[in-house]
Amino acid sequence: MTGFYRSGCCETGPDDFGVHTICCVVDQAFLAASKALGNDLSTPMPQHGFAGLKPGDRWCVCAARWLQVQKAGAACAVILEATHEASLKIVSFELLIQYAVIPDQLH
Repeated sequence: MTGFYRSGCCETGPDDFGVHTICCVVDQAFLAASKALGNDLSTPMPQHGFAGLKPGDRWCVCAARWLQVQKAGAACAVILEATHEASLKIVSFELLIQYAVIPDQLH
């Protein structure tokens, strides 16, 4: 279950220091770049109930981490409708639009 609060939503609150608010559809390039930058999202961590992500999975990522990977040239698709507006404090709307996909296009 994704989201900081494991609610399935990319919502945030006072305890979410990472601002896990961008709803992504991860791909191999994003996962590899994120891992190389110090945020391994693909390795399972059963002790935390985390199976690891694989290409095509949807996940709420930290806005600053998504931006870091985007600047490294490996941003993944974003589902704007499920991305929290708090993301806009870190990533511009214009940039998010460039990576936006419509969920129906993913099938």
